[in-house]
Amino acid sequence: MYFTGVYTALVTPFTTSGEVDYEKLAELVEFNIAGGVSGIVPVGTTGESPTLRTDEHLQVIKTVTDVAAGRVKIMAGTGANSTAEAIELTAAVKEFGVDGTLQVTPYYNKPNDVGLIQHFA
Repeated sequence: MYFTGVYTALVTPFTTSGEVDYEKLAELVEFNIAGGVSGIVPVGTTGESPTLRTDEHLQVIKTVTDVAAGRVKIMAGTGANSTAEAIELTAAVKEFGVDGTLQVTPYYNKPNDVGLIQHFA
């Protein structure tokens, strides 16, 4: 599967009380689709991945995927500093029907070359 075109690294909107604003999130998805993007990237670093709880992280991706309803590709941000967490998040979002995932190099423990290969494998 190839990813071509323009993808929006979507922000995660919050209410004034600090909760994820899922209504605004849905509006952002519709706005981007109407603007002609090829895909949307929920919960990358632009989407507050380091600050969301796991349940919020997954609900944001599910909301984006459900609202997009196959009209654009979804590349879900499931990378994490912890390899185990990245695997768990990636396995969970496969059930949502995302088209791909966005992974990151572990950002605090800084593994060597062998560790990086193991992380991504």
